[in-house]
Amino acid sequence: MDAAGGFGGRYTGTARASGTAVTAHGDRGSAVVDFVLVGALLTLFFLGIVQLALVLHVRNTLIDAAASGARYGTLADRTATDARERTTQLIGVALTPEFARDVSTTETSYAGLRTLEVTVRAPLPVIGLIGPRELLEVKGHAAIRP
Repeated sequence: MDAAGGFGGRYTGTARASGTAVTAHGDRGSAVVDFVLVGALLTLFFLGIVQLALVLHVRNTLIDAAASGARYGTLADRTATDARERTTQLIGVALTPEFARDVSTTETSYAGLRTLEVTVRAPLPVIGLIGPRELLEVKGHAAIRP
């Protein structure tokens, strides 16, 4: 033993533990495996965030198109059919015509006021813009002027 309490000499690269030889090269390749596992996990996390952002973008775009269509349909020289056509056009330009397949209008009453309600039923984008039909429903309202 030397003055530091250890054995003098140089490390040779092998050690005995429980009768088996362990070399200094036993961890070779583990960094690659760690990188792949962590990289895959981070990639899935990133793609999930991007998909959530896409869902929120589609939802907000549909809400805006429905509200704009309802306001357009309540103008003095417009009808509910004009509101439906305007909503379909706005959705087709902002997203794809696939999201504008089910647009309906009804006249409702809200707090004693006559309102035009535009309802859009569209696919919920689960993978990219692909998803189950009519799972996302949004509505837009506008007061009908007397």
